[in-house]
Amino acid sequence: MSRRPAMNPEALAPGRRAFLGHGAALGLGGLVPWLACPLPAAAADYKALVCVFLNGGNDGLNTVLPADAARHGQYAAVRGALAVPRASVLPLAGTDLGLHPALAPLLAAWQEGALAPVLNLGPLAGPLTKAQYRAALSGSPRVPPSLFSHAGQQLLWHSGGVDGMARTGWGGRATDTLATANPVISAAGNDRFGLSSARAQIVVPGPGEQFGAYLIQGNALLWAPAALRRAAIDALYGPVQDSTVAGAVAQVTRDAFAISDRLGPTLLAKPGSQAGFAAIDNAFAPVIAGGSVRAGLAAQLYQTAKLIAAREVVQGSRQIFYVQLDGFDTHAGQIDSAGPLSGRHALLLADLASALAAFHAAMKALGLAGAVTSFTQSDFGRTFKPNGNRGTDHAWGNHHLVLGGAVRGGQAYGALPELVLGGADDVGVDAWELQGRWIPKLSVDQYAATLLAWFGAGPAQIDAVLPNLANFGAARNLGFV
Repeated sequence: MSRRPAMNPEALAPGRRAFLGHGAALGLGGLVPWLACPLPAAAADYKALVCVFLNGGNDGLNTVLPADAARHGQYAAVRGALAVPRASVLPLAGTDLGLHPALAPLLAAWQEGALAPVLNLGPLAGPLTKAQYRAALSGSPRVPPSLFSHAGQQLLWHSGGVDGMARTGWGGRATDTLATANPVISAAGNDRFGLSSARAQIVVPGPGEQFGAYLIQGNALLWAPAALRRAAIDALYGPVQDSTVAGAVAQVTRDAFAISDRLGPTLLAKPGSQAGFAAIDNAFAPVIAGGSVRAGLAAQLYQTAKLIAAREVVQGSRQIFYVQLDGFDTHAGQIDSAGPLSGRHALLLADLASALAAFHAAMKALGLAGAVTSFTQSDFGRTFKPNGNRGTDHAWGNHHLVLGGAVRGGQAYGALPELVLGGADDVGVDAWELQGRWIPKLSVDQYAATLLAWFGAGPAQIDAVLPNLANFGAARNLGFV
């Protein structure tokens, strides 16, 4: 099983997070009154980025596949029982690629030009050939640290390839550099992606859950003990404090309650509970049962969709969100006895596709499809060669998906690796290491820079967020959005 990396204690200074109320947590910034000043309402040029992290290391080779006869034959010869039959691959018209059949809900987005695969992508310190990789000494800055490790590679994806021990994430740094009204908003708990040097992400609960110490709806307190707790905290932190540090702590606490009061009603809404979210409820109908959104990614994206719809309340014209789908560490049982069209990985991809399709439909219904771009990240790809447990092991380069009305879809970006064990893209040379762990051709930095350029960041701001980007010369923007 994969695990999220433990948080660096130094990354969360005292006062950095306030835990509020009845089962809800709100992560806040450092001891600065970042919400003390009035914030602007959402502008007409609103844009949002939504990071969808596939926790555990998604098998990109069974997500985006070769559809042409020659390369599918190479793929099938190595993948064996894990290979998706060519007749079952969902062709991406205009390319020689296809999708796993479990991703069928995303085909409509491809057909409308709103979906793009980005191929053989991963953490890199700079362009790297196999010869350079093999010649590099241990600890060389050419080779990213902690390769093939969950914790190490998650940190590199979250940090933007800066460094395996980076205390901040590229999402968090972007919100600081662009001075967004809010930090990253996470529906998936705390992770490095949303941390900056000044602020931690806002962590929101699932649909129907209370956010903050108390919530007033129609002037009725939903939970009386929480109201008493709130009154006590207001009395404690309301008066002027007699020291700078105490005053800063008090301001952070007041700001925490201000956020929870502002966002609480939106987050509390469940399907059918608020007429203002009917368009979102309709879009998410395929993942709603018994009045509740399916737990996991669908519920997280439902919360994200509501916060985008309520952007005037959330405040600010730029917002980054973080969501996560767990379970991709498929060392065993990636497929079941029925073959590659069923089993654990197929179920995970079906979850991903249905949730993303519902979210994209909601953005279209709100007239915001062109203003919201979703993108996947994951620890790493999986080995081309399967193991003996109907599964795959840790690798490096991977394929990812970008979705939204601003995406330049209808084509793939980057290129499939050479589908040959021990070939130019495989790190291995000796027989024992010929597993197909691809050296990426595109970097996390280039991927993030492309998204941030669309988001409105200028070249100097992008360089501040992604200092390794300079190592890739003029190849800063991959052009998919």
